[in-house]
Amino acid sequence: MRLRIDEARALARRAALAAGANEQTATSLANATVAAERAGHRSVGFAHLPDYLEGLSSGRIAGTARPEIRFPAPTTIRVDADAGIAQLGFDLTFDKLVENARQFGVALFLQGNSFTVGELGYYTRRLAEAGLVCLATSNGPAMVTTPQSRQPVFGTNPMSFAAPVAGGVPLVIDQASSATAFVNIRDAATRGETIPETWALDTAGEPTTDSRSALSGMLLAFGGARGANIALMVEILSAGMTGANWSLDTPSFQHGAQSPGVGLFIVAIDPAILAPDLPDRLTSQIERLSAKGIYIAGRGETPDHVCLPPSLLSVIEHYCRFDNPTPSPISTNR
Repeated sequence: MRLRIDEARALARRAALAAGANEQTATSLANATVAAERAGHRSVGFAHLPDYLEGLSSGRIAGTARPEIRFPAPTTIRVDADAGIAQLGFDLTFDKLVENARQFGVALFLQGNSFTVGELGYYTRRLAEAGLVCLATSNGPAMVTTPQSRQPVFGTNPMSFAAPVAGGVPLVIDQASSATAFVNIRDAATRGETIPETWALDTAGEPTTDSRSALSGMLLAFGGARGANIALMVEILSAGMTGANWSLDTPSFQHGAQSPGVGLFIVAIDPAILAPDLPDRLTSQIERLSAKGIYIAGRGETPDHVCLPPSLLSVIEHYCRFDNPTPSPISTNR
């Protein structure tokens, strides 16, 4: 099904409202869902929306959350998400975060007690579109290990970096600390496809190419110990600095009635104060790198529509039709 952007946003918002979200939460979730699709990150766009809808209907996400916003320092915004979605606290404080960065050169956003963040690039892209350089990190339920540990100890612990580019869309890098994102494993399992041996271990701690075995097993950190080190750094920023749950203490984002209670850490820098020529220099540098065959993330065209497979559209429309929807049939318990 091919939907215009306004139709896709309205569909996501309507489903969220029916699943138990209030107006603010439904709007934030719909905007983030469509943004992920337009950025080409479909696995955390509409494919991820049923996780939110089932979370709202089961109580893992507080649909009527009222984030608590504090300002512990002139440059810092601290948010308790009140067990709601991560996007809402960010949306409510976005203008202030940009204002702080422009006033002081550097600004911080720290949020705890939320559902998982969805597309992490959503946060950094918006800040880069406002002319800021930014870095964001987040943690999640423990599902990542190393060949030495063979126990889930970290979340996929993604990080995202973005910077403004003169005369073009921002540079946005968004990647997990694991060898792949969990949603990619789940997508492969849904389609009955195999996965690379370097992505995951089964429940016995052995490498597996069976995507369904990987769902009940563990993901591997990319690059072994080096990737695990990065996952730890991300966790210290995302959970340690925000007061959110460590990944080892985080409830599942897929089942149960408890919020994962994870964290989101963002630092935003205004290049207009520190390096006014950065957007122009970055434009030239991207051209040089591209000419040498380097892939630069986030440089594709932004589509003016969203395409949904019939099975996914059916799940979302199910939530639109009922006030108390049943769990999503495409969710896979871990």
